[in-house]
Amino acid sequence: MTGPHPFAGTGLTPELMHAATACAMTTPTPIQRAAIPPILQGVDLRGCAPTGSGKTAAYALPVLQQLLGGTGHTPRRPRALVLVPTRELAAQAGETLRSLSQHLPTRLKVAVVFGGVSANPQMLALRGGADVVVATPGRLLDLVRHNALKLSSVATLVLDEADRLLELGFADEMQQVLALLPRRRQNLLFSATFPAAVEGLATSLLHAPVTVDVPSTGISEPVITQRAIAVDPARRTALLRHLIATEHWERVLVFVATQYATEHVAWKLYQAGTYATPFHGGLSQGARRKVLQEFKDGQWDVLVTTDLAARGLDIAQLPAVVNFDLPRSATDYIHRIGRTGRAGESGVAVSFVSADTEAHFRLIEKRQGLSLPLEEVAGFEPAPRAETPATAVERAAVPGTGGIKGKRPSKKDKLRAAAAQAAAAGSEPG
Repeated sequence: MTGPHPFAGTGLTPELMHAATACAMTTPTPIQRAAIPPILQGVDLRGCAPTGSGKTAAYALPVLQQLLGGTGHTPRRPRALVLVPTRELAAQAGETLRSLSQHLPTRLKVAVVFGGVSANPQMLALRGGADVVVATPGRLLDLVRHNALKLSSVATLVLDEADRLLELGFADEMQQVLALLPRRRQNLLFSATFPAAVEGLATSLLHAPVTVDVPSTGISEPVITQRAIAVDPARRTALLRHLIATEHWERVLVFVATQYATEHVAWKLYQAGTYATPFHGGLSQGARRKVLQEFKDGQWDVLVTTDLAARGLDIAQLPAVVNFDLPRSATDYIHRIGRTGRAGESGVAVSFVSADTEAHFRLIEKRQGLSLPLEEVAGFEPAPRAETPATAVERAAVPGTGGIKGKRPSKKDKLRAAAAQAAAAGSEPG
C-alpha cells in the first residue's frame, strides 16, 4: 500500500489498521472517523448514525485495541461488555469482533451469549473466561446467576441499538446489569435513532460524553427511494406479487405486524408460486439462523418478518423493503427501511397505505420530514370511500379540521351540530 493508511489519524495501532484492511474496511466511514479517537481516549460517547454506516466497527476497533494492553491474565475476566437487544444482532456484533481479532498478534477471546438456545454450551464456552462478551441482557443475567460469568472487571460498556435497550421493555434487566458493573467505566451508546423518550436515560448513563451525530449525508448515505402506494388491505398480497414481478426484485424483506401475519402472508405467497418464508421470534434460534442464512444466500425470494428484523441485520445488496403493515412509530419506520440501501447500495422502500392507515402514515411522514405522493397502481386502485353521516356531521361542526387529532369535534359539538341541522330543517317551508 502506498501513502498513509486510510485509518491513519484515528489513533489505531498498525495492528488494528491491518485488521481493518484484512476485513475489507477500505476507508473509515464518518461515524468511525469521528468516534474512534475519543473512544481510544477513554471518554464516554453517544454515537448516532444512519443504519449501514459502520457503527459496529466504530466501537469494535478501539475496544479491541484497549483490550490488547491487558491480555495474558488467567482466568480471563471480561473487560468489555457489548449489550444488544436481539440474538441476531448479538451474532453479527460477535462476528465482527471475532473477524477483527483474528488478525491481531494476540488472539482475544470473544464470547457471544443470547437466549432462545440452551445455556450449557455457552457456559462451557465461558470456561477460562473471555476478554469481551456480547450478550442480550436476559441471558447475561442467567449466566451471572449460575456463576458462569463475573462482571466486576468490565471497564467498557457498549450499548448497541441503545435506544431499544433503554426502552421500557428492557428497563428491569438493564437496571440489574448496570448494578453488577463497576461504577467507574467507559460507556459507549450507539444507535441510528435516539427518540425523546429515551434521551433522559441515555444522558443519565453518560459522564461528560462526546456526542457524535452523523447525518444521512456523505459516504455512508443510503440511497433509498421511498414510495407510498394506496391499496385496500385485501389486495396487498396480490399487489406485492405484482411489484416483485414488474420491478424485478430478486429479494424482498416484507414487514408485517404480528407473528401470525408472517406465517399467513408467507403461505399465501408460497401458494401463488413465490418462494417466501416467515421469520419471527416464535421460531427456535436454530430455525431463525437457518432461515436468515438461506435468505442471504438467495434461496428465498421473500422473507416475511416482524420488527425482529428491523434492527441490526446486515443483508448485503437487498433491493427492496415493503411495509405490508405500517410500523407503529416513525422510529421503527427508519430502522425498517434501513435494511436496504446499505453500504452505498441503492434500494427501494415501499409502504402500503389503506384508508384506515393513511392518517398514521401522514404522522410518520411529518415526524420524518417526508412528503411522499400516494401512488395508485393500475389494477389495484383502492375502492372509493363512501362518506358516512357521522363524518358529514363532524365536518359541518368543525369546518376545515380534516379530522386531525386534537381538533376533532367533541360529543357536545356533534350534538349541537345535529340540533342545529334539525332546527334548520324544521324552519324550512313545507
